[in-house]
Amino acid sequence: MAEGKFTHPVINFEGRRVAYECFGKGRDIIFLHGWGGDASAFLFAAKALADRFRVTLIEFPGFGESEQPPRAYTVTDYARCVLRVASALGIERATLVGHSFGGRVSLEIAAKFPHFVDKLALVDSAGLKPRRGLKYYFLIYLHKILVRLGRKGLEGSKDFRALSPVMKSTFKNVVNYDQTPLLKRISCPTAVFWGRDDKDTPPYMAKKFVRNIADSHIFWLNGGHFAYIDDMGAFMAVLTAFVSAREEG
Repeated sequence: MAEGKFTHPVINFEGRRVAYECFGKGRDIIFLHGWGGDASAFLFAAKALADRFRVTLIEFPGFGESEQPPRAYTVTDYARCVLRVASALGIERATLVGHSFGGRVSLEIAAKFPHFVDKLALVDSAGLKPRRGLKYYFLIYLHKILVRLGRKGLEGSKDFRALSPVMKSTFKNVVNYDQTPLLKRISCPTAVFWGRDDKDTPPYMAKKFVRNIADSHIFWLNGGHFAYIDDMGAFMAVLTAFVSAREEG
C-alpha cells in the first residue's frame, strides 16, 4: 500500500491484521486484487470512481501489508475476510470488482451471500477447472512416482517455492477448488471483462462464465491476463457505465 504504511486502522480477522484503503462517498464498490498483488492493482480505477462512490481496496491476508493467515486458508476463508472488513466499515451491500484470484473470492461471495452483492465485475477471473494437456498429467504422475520412491518430487515454479509454508498450502487449496457448481447460484448483474490474449485464464473461461451466470455479459479487452491495465481506457469506460447504471423499477 502507498508509502509503506497503513493509512487506516487495520481490521482484525482471526487475530491477524488486514490492511485496506477506503475513500469517496456514495454506493459501495469493493476492489479485490489478484494472487501476488495488493491494493495498488485497482488504485487507478478506485480514484476515478471516488467522486461518485465509496471505494474500498482490500489487501488479502498474506499479501501487501496484511499479515499472513494463521493457517492454510481456503477461498471461503478469504470471502469471510472480505465480509468482515465490509462489516467493520458499515458496508451492507456492494459491487465487487475482482481480478484473477480476486475474482475467485468475488464469485464465492456472490454465490453464497447474494444479499451482499449488488453487481459483480469479473476481470480475467480464476475459479474454473482448466483444460489440462498430457504434459500436465505426466508431471503429476512423475511427481507421485518420485515421492513413492522416497525422492523429493517436483518442486513447482520459482514463485511457488518462494512462498511460506502456510501460503503454499493456501495456494494448493485455492487452485484445486473448482467453483463451476456455484455459477448458476449467481443472480446479480455481472460484467465479465477479458483479455483476448489471456494465457493464464484463457478466453474459453470467459465464455463459460457467461453461459452459466444468468445475467452476465462479456466485454473483450485488448491484452493478456492484465488487460484491464493494457486496455485501461476501454475497461474504465465500460466499468464506469456498469457500476453507474441503476436497475429499472
